[in-house]
Amino acid sequence: MTAQSEQAAPVTGHDSPTGDAPPRSLRRVVTGSIVGTVVEYYDFGIYGYMATVLAALFFHGGDPTAALLGTLAAFAVAFFLRIPGGILFGHIGDRYGRKRALSWTIILMCLATLGIGLLPTYFTIGIWATVLLVLLRCLQGIAAGGELGGATAFVAESAPRHKRAGLTSLVNVGINLGSLAAALTALAVNSVFTPEQIEDMAWRIPFLLSLPLAFIGIWIRSRMEDTPQFEELKESGEVAKVPAVVLFRDWRPTIVRIACLSALFTGGHYVVYVYGPIHMQTVGDHTAQMSFASTCLALVFGAVVMNAAGHLSDRVGRRRVFLAAAITGLLLPLPAFALMGGSSTAGAVLGQVLLSIPVSLSIGPAFSAFAELMSARVRYSGISLGMNVAQLILGGTAPFLCAWLVDLTQVSLAPAGFFAVCAALVLLGSIRMRETAGTHLRVD
Repeated sequence: MTAQSEQAAPVTGHDSPTGDAPPRSLRRVVTGSIVGTVVEYYDFGIYGYMATVLAALFFHGGDPTAALLGTLAAFAVAFFLRIPGGILFGHIGDRYGRKRALSWTIILMCLATLGIGLLPTYFTIGIWATVLLVLLRCLQGIAAGGELGGATAFVAESAPRHKRAGLTSLVNVGINLGSLAAALTALAVNSVFTPEQIEDMAWRIPFLLSLPLAFIGIWIRSRMEDTPQFEELKESGEVAKVPAVVLFRDWRPTIVRIACLSALFTGGHYVVYVYGPIHMQTVGDHTAQMSFASTCLALVFGAVVMNAAGHLSDRVGRRRVFLAAAITGLLLPLPAFALMGGSSTAGAVLGQVLLSIPVSLSIGPAFSAFAELMSARVRYSGISLGMNVAQLILGGTAPFLCAWLVDLTQVSLAPAGFFAVCAALVLLGSIRMRETAGTHLRVD
């Protein structure tokens, strides 16, 4: 069956009504997916939170703005590798099992982050420091490209269908918690050490913390069992030999839809949580400590909203919650950026919290909807590809484009336009979307 016919017909005889995992196994799957995602996104996010320090240490030049843009460009480069990373780990996950692929993503991510923490700086080895930083950032991109699709497939294929969105939204709570851990670490470093001490050696601490986090994540994921649906595929001999071929042949329209629906929680996420603290420091003249503290509050608030949105979409449907995310994403960015760029501390925090609302609303139904749109044969690969296309176009470029727009136009509200474009794509993707809440996940 092609993606076109899949979108037109709600449920077929090849949908699996009996894929739910036993309660104990389900708890392990959810816990392992959340903890693993926390570790992955701590590693991936700490680069962004330390961007202003890395700019001074790895990018030579007398212009601080140019150095910061160079650091953010390296941040964006990693997103080009997310697509091949998603295809690589998607192949492993759809061909050999979700568990095996997810174990390797966390190993690769942690090794790359540890490597950044051990790098000599530009002042020691010159341009090679910049080159090595970009290469290690690219390895992070490959690992991140295979994480979310796999974690989503793992939880969705194990969850009861009437609780699917509530449980899959917890995977993205893991993203916020990982980003929160990164922001808290950056806040602690900026609070405990002087700027001189940070530029000397203390900047390495957040990256070196990757090692103990890696052991925790790998141990927890090693205790998980593969999903009932994947085991069913193996037993029936229907595992795709080359999932990417099946994906590009039969599922192109679905990939486009997933990419559109991913716009707010990819581009919007990096606007709120990565560019947000940079905007408060460079436009609003707030301290690094204040901007990181605000980001921590917004991450906690966003985690609560996204899980509530997931449970809500189990009750009222995926499409309605997506529409609510798109509408708020069009209405809130202008007042939010006006507050974030102002001198009031309370106003800046409120602005960042407001901007997190549409992002969190879009995450609530997203992972369950994506799993419901895809077949188990290509679910890992398909979800990864759709989200990584959005990550490449919107996520990786978001901090760079926002900083560049402000520098180009000299208008502090310019990033609101980028955020609104992300919301418009979600609106476009959800208008003609058929409702998938409550359906059984496809196997073939």
